[in-house]
Formats: sequence, structure tokens, C-alpha cells
Amino acid sequence: MPTPLLSPRYGAVTLIDTEVEFAHVVDQIISGAGPVAIDAERASGFRYSQRAYLIQIFRRGGGLHLIDPIPLTHSPHIARLNNALRDEEWVIHASTQDLPCLREFGISPQRLFDTELGGRLAGCERVGLGPLTESLLELTLAKEHSAVDWSFRPLHHEWLIYAALDVDVLLDLRDAVEKLLEAQGKLEWAKADFASILTAPPPTPRKDPWRRTSGVHTVRDRRALAVVRELWNKRDEIAREIDIAPGRLLNDSLIVALSLAQPKTMSDFISIPQFARIKNELQRSYFEEWLNVLTRVNRLPPTELPELRSKSDGMPPTKIWRDKFSDAYARFTHARTALTARAIELGMPVENLISPDSYKRICWLSQSEPTLIGNEENVSQRLAEFGARPWQIAQVAPLLASALCESEPIELPEPAKTEENQPLSE
Repeated sequence: MPTPLLSPRYGAVTLIDTEVEFAHVVDQIISGAGPVAIDAERASGFRYSQRAYLIQIFRRGGGLHLIDPIPLTHSPHIARLNNALRDEEWVIHASTQDLPCLREFGISPQRLFDTELGGRLAGCERVGLGPLTESLLELTLAKEHSAVDWSFRPLHHEWLIYAALDVDVLLDLRDAVEKLLEAQGKLEWAKADFASILTAPPPTPRKDPWRRTSGVHTVRDRRALAVVRELWNKRDEIAREIDIAPGRLLNDSLIVALSLAQPKTMSDFISIPQFARIKNELQRSYFEEWLNVLTRVNRLPPTELPELRSKSDGMPPTKIWRDKFSDAYARFTHARTALTARAIELGMPVENLISPDSYKRICWLSQSEPTLIGNEENVSQRLAEFGARPWQIAQVAPLLASALCESEPIELPEPAKTEENQPLSE
């Protein structure tokens, strides 16, 4: 039976928010030895920015510390901490979530151990911090404060306890995950994946991000779609300016409701059921702003209205390949089947064996690049261009080269779901 961990085992739960305290903490952390466990809390869902509102650091011999980055944004001790720890291994759970805000604060690792990714590669069924800690360390972490507003001040003491526990267990968890990876012959694979996270370029900004508005598929008129676009853009502008999550100003369902109703007056506006029920004063204060957007859209000439479907020069979604691109679809079905089988053999999710986008692109490109078909070397080269690591290429290139030789599709099972309820390969 797992043991509940109710308080941190290392150090007092104290928030560090002054230069004097921070200088002392930096000295303590530097005096420690070995890897550094780091976590950060953001205010996603409350704030527009993704900055850190709390940073937790634990190092053996250096103590456990909870740092308030807001009053310390310009502290000279940030650079001192970063420089001292630059060459040490940083242990972070789900590092791609925390690295941007840590870098914004001014600290960035050169060496990384990601316990969440390591758990995936090791074939652990559930890789959230709580479940992974429970299965590997037989300790239970309380998660009741995982969704709180970390921008709130003062931070509640029970929140700080919750935050401290996340790094309290992290170094022990790192050691447990490493043992699993080493026993399975995957440790070098994991190290390559950790290194790739640190060198990955920032994500490419989405084209027309407003098209991802939830429910936009119900909008089938170009002018109504222009309402979605303009409301989304205005909401984003205001949210950025006042640092609030866009959905707290105007959620997606209300954007769609306005686009379909297109009220002409304030009376029409507030008669829409969804808006009549809004009592939040902040949201109500922007009603006139949204109405002005609608008025402006009504005056747009047809040439400035968006197309109902975005034009893309990229790869079309695989769901239409069966009917429109039969050769690519046949190769895709064989590729996915072979890759899924190999992932099962290796005891890891298929998306960790190779990114779904990479193998889909190989199948798609094989239509215009016949030199890929049956040619492991050419497939390997393409995979490397897409960012695949050498160990991944060694595992999947022969499978893909062979799959590209197929011309008849095979039936695919429904994609399995990950812990986060996302398809593994679609």
C-alpha cells in the first residue's frame, strides 16, 4: 500500500521573495551536490502569459526551496544560480511545459533528465507525476491544488506544501526511472531524447490560429466566419494587454454564438441567452467592444472575408487519404501497423518510437519521391531531416522502407488512447 506523503521531507515550507533570502538560497543550492530537481507553477487558464509564478528547487545537500519569481524578476542572483548549475543535470517532470517559463526567468539547463518522458520510454502505464511516484516509489502525492491560480497573492500555505512535494520526490523518481531504462537497454535512447528537447527550436506559430476556435465547424457563412476571426483577434489583443486568459473574457462558445446571431444593437446582443446569463463584471464591461467588432465586420467588403476552408500547401489529413490518395493511404496503413507492433515489442507508446507526423510525411512524400520506396537509406535521411534521433531511425527506417512497397491497404483498428486521452498515432 502506497504511503501518503503529506509534508516535504527536506526543509521548511517557506516562500523566498526578497533579495537577501534569494542570495542565501542560491548559496545553499550551489553548495549541494548532484542533480537539481526543478518545477514551476504557471497560472494557465487564469493568465494570458505563461510566466512562472512559483519555482521549486531541490538539491541533495542544498535543500528544498520555494522561490517567488515575481519580485525577483531582475535579481542579479538569477544569473549566478544559472551559471553555477549550467553544467549540472536538471531533473524536470514533463519538461517541455516548464522550460519556456524557466528560460523566461533566466535559468536554462544544458543537461536534462525528464522523468515523464523517461517513464514513457520505459513503458510505464501512467506517467503523470502522481501515478508514476506511486508506482515506482510507493508514495502518494495529493493533487487537490493542481488547478489553482498561482498568480494569486499571498500564496496559501497548503498550496506551498503541494508545490514542495513535487520536487521533494523528483530526484528519487529520477533514480527509479533511470534503473528501469538501464535494465531495458533504453537509457542511451532516453538521453538522446532529453538532449533533443533542449535543442528543439521554438514551435512555429500557427497559421490562422482563430480557425481552431471550438465549434467553428458549425459556421458555414464567410461573413459569420469573419466575425469569428475578428472577435478572436480582438479578444487576444485585450487578453494580452490585461494578462488574462482569453476564455475568461469571451469563451469560444460565445464567439460562435455571436457569429451565428450577428446582433446589430446592444439590445439584440444581450438578448442572446448565453450573454444574458453573464454576471461577471469584467466580461460585461467588454460587451460594447464585441458589438463594435460585429459592426465593423458587417462593413467588410467580400474580398476581405475569409474562405470557409483554409488553403494549405502542406500534407492533407490522413482521414481523407483512403478516398483521394489511395497509394499514400495503403502505405500509411502498413506503416502504422508495423510501427505499432514494434512499439509494443519495445514496451513504449508508438509516438515515442517515432512522431506520427514524421512517418505520415514519409508515406505522403513517397508519392512524389519514388526513391523512398524500399530504400532504407533515403528514408533514414528524410527521418533525420524531420528531427528523428539515430536510435529511432535505426528502429523504424527498415519498417517504413518496407511499408512503402505496399499497394493494398489493410484495415486499421481504432487508435488507442494515451493517459491524456489523445490518440497514439492519429
